[in-house]
Amino acid sequence: MAQSPPDLKIPSSTSTVNIRIIDTTSRISGIPLKHFVSPAITGHTHLTAIPAFSFLIEHPSNRKLLFDLGVRKDKENFAPKILKSLKDGHWDVEVKQGVREQLEAHGVRGKDVEGIIWSHYHWDHTGDPSTFDSHTALIVGPGFKAAFTPGYPANEESPIRESDYENRELREVSFDKGLKIGRFDAFDYFGDGSFYLLDSPGHAIGHMCGLARVTVNTFIVMGGDACHHAGEFRPSQYIPVPSSISPNPLSLGSSTPCPGSLFEDLYRDGDGKKPFYTIAKGEGGIAHDADEAERTIGKVIEADARDEVLVVIAHDATLLDVVDFFPKYANDFKEKGWVEKGRWLFLKDFAGATASPTAKLLLPVEWFFSTGNKKGPVQSYRTS
Repeated sequence: MAQSPPDLKIPSSTSTVNIRIIDTTSRISGIPLKHFVSPAITGHTHLTAIPAFSFLIEHPSNRKLLFDLGVRKDKENFAPKILKSLKDGHWDVEVKQGVREQLEAHGVRGKDVEGIIWSHYHWDHTGDPSTFDSHTALIVGPGFKAAFTPGYPANEESPIRESDYENRELREVSFDKGLKIGRFDAFDYFGDGSFYLLDSPGHAIGHMCGLARVTVNTFIVMGGDACHHAGEFRPSQYIPVPSSISPNPLSLGSSTPCPGSLFEDLYRDGDGKKPFYTIAKGEGGIAHDADEAERTIGKVIEADARDEVLVVIAHDATLLDVVDFFPKYANDFKEKGWVEKGRWLFLKDFAGATASPTAKLLLPVEWFFSTGNKKGPVQSYRTS
């Protein structure tokens, strides 16, 4: 039996913000999953064509923030350390449009953005802040300045550029007021309970998540890289794998649910109440502090367990066909059922691990003949 999710104890408020999720047009392929998660699952070995989401946060006072910027459009201008990593890793990175370009194409003036929040310093989140006006602050997490400034070229080994923050305020958030959201240390950005920054260390120095109140009782978590795949925080003791999964992640559009039993061989605990993945540790793992990253994921799990909370991690490709993107708003996610529609779609990445003869016997006949799946389970959905 599933446990009841814990009370996040979010302070009550009638103040809300409008949130628009921006598909930054970034697509990243070729990054081995072994650097991020464990154990290896058959057929799911790389991150392929993953997006990098940004968020436009609009306060009723007309103040505007951006949370993350995706990948910069002029990739040749990454700091040399990043260019070398991309070349050595043979990663494929595509970007069609900068965030400011998208904003202004839909009537949102870039000069009205008061601050850009970096969830953390990694190249697929930082974009190019220099495309924004000098009065736009760059807002970063604890420890950032000591670890990463000065940027390149003053420090040839820095992963960021001086141009990211020069001639603008570089503001480092402090979580020293004792405010908690769930088990996260929190900072009330506007001071009215409408938008919080959440201290979420582990993946990187200074990593932060965001929590936006979009109605009095519904919230959106901007997860950054607290997780890289939904299998890191699902299933859980609060949301175990159901016996019948709908929509069917292995046959999108099918009216026949997917049997949860197909994934039993992948359970880490025998009853489908622990996430499929843990953080990769040891040689090859990229987390700054893997143990701390696991603690952060535990806090994400508690938020994700609540139907009034939509968790959006930065690279969740399964959400591309679920949520509405900028210029549309995301405030009505609960009415549109995005939590339920998106919760188990990540299981399609495990199709290669469920394609044994035994597993096939458990699939409904309709699955083999449904539109878009005429080639069979492995060929249609294998990611690498």
